Formats: sequence, structure tokens, C-alpha cells
Amino acid sequence: MTTKVSKPLTYESATAELEVIVAQMEAGQLPLEKSLAAYKRGSELLKFCQAALMDAQQQVKILEEGELNTFEPSGQ
Repeated sequence: MTTKVSKPLTYESATAELEVIVAQMEAGQLPLEKSLAAYKRGSELLKFCQAALMDAQQQVKILEEGELNTFEPSGQ
């Protein structure tokens, strides 16, 4: 398993990578060092996905309120 250092480009790619990491860890076949690296990467992906979902929620809220403000994503 190779862990990527860069941020994922999309929410969908992040969730797909996270699913792979979870499956590998659940299989219990990774050595300790690779398990720790996978856990770290999974944590990064989770934070990315949470931020993307929060941004989407904010965009929906703005649209529901009928505001025409430009939305600036946070932390991506």
C-alpha cells in the first residue's frame, strides 16, 4: 500500500480512497508501520470530507435564504 501525500481533488475521490483504506485495515494484513500511515491518511481524508460537506451545507443554506453572495470554500 502506498499512501498519498497530496489532498484529494474531489469529495468522491476522497471517499473512494477512504473506503480502500478501511478495507485494508479491516483485513488486518498491514504491518504496524503501514497501519499507522493508513490511519494518518484516513484521518486526513476524513477531515477533507467533513470540510467539503460543511461547505456544501453552507452553499445550500445561502441558496435557501435567497442570498446572491459569492461563496468562498473554507480550508480547501
